[in-house]
Amino acid sequence: MNKVVLYIHGKNGSPDESEHYRTLFRDYDVIGLDYKTFTPWDTGKEIHSKVEILKEEYSEIILIANSIGAFFCLHADLNSQISKAYFISPLVDMEGLICKMMSWANVTEAQLEKEKIIHTDFGEELSWDYLCYVREHSEKWSVPTHILYGSKDNIVSEESLKAFSKQTSASLTVMRNGEHWFHTEEQMKFLDDWIRGHS
Repeated sequence: MNKVVLYIHGKNGSPDESEHYRTLFRDYDVIGLDYKTFTPWDTGKEIHSKVEILKEEYSEIILIANSIGAFFCLHADLNSQISKAYFISPLVDMEGLICKMMSWANVTEAQLEKEKIIHTDFGEELSWDYLCYVREHSEKWSVPTHILYGSKDNIVSEESLKAFSKQTSASLTVMRNGEHWFHTEEQMKFLDDWIRGHS
């Protein structure tokens, strides 16, 4: 049977980004998921359903997930479904990020609970249901995983990734001066070398 790489993009990303990985996985088909929802409960189901379909055709599934795409994967019940995962700048502490955004917007928990949804000046939507879901559903992740992180990431903290990697036995690679979004020629070369080093 064939082998496949499934790519899950981050916010404002595109499934077309999966094309970059074709040369790194020449013996695999490479597919990007164009998910239509943006909550861990809905997107997690979308990802799980896609993996279930892929399992019927492929003998091995490798996951590559970027930023919030990795967060959605953590809520997709994939532990027995995929053989390996590569997480790039993964959001593994969503509660911490939401609380940080609440402080930026000067929004209290009481306000958010009362209003349910608050739109911020910096373009993010704060949701009480989202915060409650994150608090009530801790990630259970046992897939062999490699994590790539940029030291100048202004969204994900290195501490959260160190805690996650310790909890899940994932490897953690830090690119000095790397950003949350790996996109420059230097950053993409580092990313490619990282994947080759863990393939």
